[in-house]
Amino acid sequence: MSWWGKLLGGAFGFVLGGPLGAMAGMALGHQFDRGLTGLDADPTPRPGAEATRRERTQAAFFTATFAVMGHLSKADGRVSADEIRLASQVMDQMSLPPHLREAAQRLFREGKTTDFPLDELLAQLRRECRGSTNLLRVFLEIQVSAALADGAMHAAERRVLAHIVSALGLPATELDRIVAMLEGERRHHRGPVGRERMPVDAAYEILGVDHSATDDEVKRAYRRLMSQHHPDRLIAKGLPEEMVAVATEKSKEVRLAYERIREARAA
Repeated sequence: MSWWGKLLGGAFGFVLGGPLGAMAGMALGHQFDRGLTGLDADPTPRPGAEATRRERTQAAFFTATFAVMGHLSKADGRVSADEIRLASQVMDQMSLPPHLREAAQRLFREGKTTDFPLDELLAQLRRECRGSTNLLRVFLEIQVSAALADGAMHAAERRVLAHIVSALGLPATELDRIVAMLEGERRHHRGPVGRERMPVDAAYEILGVDHSATDDEVKRAYRRLMSQHHPDRLIAKGLPEEMVAVATEKSKEVRLAYERIREARAA
């Protein structure tokens, strides 16, 4: 059974507690028995325990993704049409069935409320991801994409993102690296499509290296990013299967950037 199927069923030992559990229950229209919830309700190893933990991480990741996206969209005082469109595009990429798409939309709206428990939610997400930095990076990349959806990052949005980076225990430099990466992708897609047409400057931004980087440094950056966005590894850590397309697209951009730099240096 999928993570959302178990969540809908309120399976014992799976149900999320805390703000993520409450928010997931609200979004899915399901009343959970709070007496059965908790992050470590049953620490005793049992058959299927690892799968259950992974499914619970998937539920937490899905819930946090759209709720925080809604919160971030309101950071500058207004929710733009581009930000709403970006949220819809993420849902489209995930090919969500109708009931899950409606849940994602409810989570997005919940994130815009004035009493949204951002710190508690991020703390729980970090625990549920159990130290998977790559999984948390993907979460941050999605949020940065949302902030850039209207073409610019406002000061208020950057403050929220910096707070998210700190709360998730990621390096402070990670925000600038991801912003540069996504800006490079935007420059690529604004121009003609095709590997040979990717601007070389955009390729360097996507890999996060300077023009002066050695071939070995470029290769290391490429391998690191491909490892960080490897779909199978991310799913094993708890990325919802519905978000595989997001990780796959990121891997494609990284590969195109690496090939473009190699071509430029061989010319």
